[in-house]
Amino acid sequence: MKRIVLRGALALAVAVLGLLAQPKPKSKAEFDALQAMYNAPTADARIAACETVLTKFADTEFKAVALYFEAASYDQKRDYEHTVVFGERTIEADPKHYQALILLAGVIAQHTKEFDLDREEKLAQVEKYAKTALGIIKDAPKPNTAITDDQWTAAKKDFAAEAHATLGMGAMVRKKYDVAETEFKLATDSVDRPDAATLVRLGKAYSEDGKYDEAIAQFDKVMAMQDVNVTVKQIAQAERVRTFQKKNPPKPADAPPPANPAPPKPEAPKP
Repeated sequence: MKRIVLRGALALAVAVLGLLAQPKPKSKAEFDALQAMYNAPTADARIAACETVLTKFADTEFKAVALYFEAASYDQKRDYEHTVVFGERTIEADPKHYQALILLAGVIAQHTKEFDLDREEKLAQVEKYAKTALGIIKDAPKPNTAITDDQWTAAKKDFAAEAHATLGMGAMVRKKYDVAETEFKLATDSVDRPDAATLVRLGKAYSEDGKYDEAIAQFDKVMAMQDVNVTVKQIAQAERVRTFQKKNPPKPADAPPPANPAPPKPEAPKP
């Protein structure tokens, strides 16, 4: 079994495990609808399949699963508003749905900027969702008995890492770089294969905190990783250059001349 991945289309694999565990679908028609939801080839098809489950089987015990599938599918489409709506509906149906809590914390953190008027309100949501998820994950039971203890331990570490990464993102918005460093390190040090994007964020936190050597080391690590998204590597390279320039600013003598130097002042006439 592959490691459970949280974000994007593969996030759905987390909820899919529940399809083979208790409770069971109440009819073959419900089972077929759930299978169609799982097997949908695109985010749009998956959303439609989720709506079929939710409307045709109003008493389904897989309501939270279907809502989470829909939230994750909207996240895959980069539809922030619908991701939040269906993420919140998921935790209304199941307050202990830690996957949805982490998904909500992540998307809200990504869409919160320094000068947003509602910045603190959104960051409070990020903290609430992420910390609630961390508390639940600690003692979360295996969703399927086919998962080995080692696999489940590794999966819970991945979930916790994602939650810590979102807390680090919130700290970055507040420019609390020491807090961000701690959270990103918790996210990267506790898993077998750290998330490359989180390593870049850790490097940026170090850079903003004036820890240039530590920052460059993180960017180098990302650039040396295999099977990493090209865009993530490009960001790592750009941040490495920026950090190196901050560490080694040009000396005044080496500074380029101004683009439009002022003309020399005319000498005063001699008496």
